Amino acid sequence: MGKNYQMVAKTLFGLEEVLAEELRKLGASGVTAGRRSVSFMGDLGFMYKANLCCRTAIKILKPISSFPVFSEDDLYNKVKKIAWEEYLNADGTLAVDATVHSQQFTHSKFIALKTKDAIVDRFREREGKRPNVDLMHPNLRINLHIDRNRCTVSLDSSGGSLHKRGYKTANTLAPLNEVLAAGIVLLSGWSGQCDLLDPMSGSGTILAEAAMIACNIPPNLNRDEFGFEHWPDFDPDLYETIENAALNKIRDFHYKIKGFDLDGKALQVSRGNIKNANLGEFVTIERQDFFESSKVDDTPSFIIFNPPYDERLSIDTEAFYQKIGDTLKRGYPGTQAWMLCGNLEALKSVGLRPSRKIKLFNGKLESRLVRYEMYSGSKKAKKQH
Repeated sequence: MGKNYQMVAKTLFGLEEVLAEELRKLGASGVTAGRRSVSFMGDLGFMYKANLCCRTAIKILKPISSFPVFSEDDLYNKVKKIAWEEYLNADGTLAVDATVHSQQFTHSKFIALKTKDAIVDRFREREGKRPNVDLMHPNLRINLHIDRNRCTVSLDSSGGSLHKRGYKTANTLAPLNEVLAAGIVLLSGWSGQCDLLDPMSGSGTILAEAAMIACNIPPNLNRDEFGFEHWPDFDPDLYETIENAALNKIRDFHYKIKGFDLDGKALQVSRGNIKNANLGEFVTIERQDFFESSKVDDTPSFIIFNPPYDERLSIDTEAFYQKIGDTLKRGYPGTQAWMLCGNLEALKSVGLRPSRKIKLFNGKLESRLVRYEMYSGSKKAKKQH
């Protein structure tokens, strides 16, 4: 067994507890949820596993140094003291991402530049040559985080954001981030125990993420690469062992996952994405108007969707959301309906009382994930059973 060390998984607002639970189930220790992040302990193999298997992580960071900083020169000197030659060759490439929450340091791009200068100057002084910057595919992606006067320097083991699963070749107008889609499905409590419908499926993201959850397929199986594959200590045999162990945990799924859309382009895009993800046997996508549809049997089911809002389509918002409520009431008894809504005013037009409301952000847009419980028969009769 390798040595355990602290890591930090970055996520989206509102998904911290979901990610914490994912990490615990995968076998992490010392799991603590923060703001848009979860810290945990694990070894090298677990770092590979977290990147491959976490559905709601955007990045898995490995902190290598933490220190107080009081000026740009102070930052430069302390970053320069880190033994960067252990993580990168002078012939290699690097990129620096910085986030700052500080009155002293306000410009993240300047902080990133200062950090890069310190690293390349160390190499130049020691070896007479320096690594180049490559923002797209660096050998080493470095993450710098300043909170007030505390600076944490981490290696980014993921490379590109983990929401880039590798199955999407095309998007519709306002696609849902894959991490957010997976988070919504996990927050709903659906894990493959009944049928699932996304009645406005767009580019098919909720459908793909739901199918991978139902079958326990690692979400990042289709990715081209992870950042850690370029690190000097990358162990391909260990990674293969981790990947095979994850593949052995894939399970059967005995229900149906279905998507509806009316738009020809959306249907083409979503079907293509589902095919790329090798999920065609679990997901069917039909040209169907949700407002003219109804449930075909009495079995319990879930509806999870992200309806269009006026920023995305020119619709009469009030009428549109009223039709959502009417369709759920009329056509979908015995259903838990979960809807991500980016128009908080429009929710009032649905005409149903949500039994849960969860605050999330869809990009920069404050949204609510709401649950409507559509009982078979009346609610009163349900309670008497």
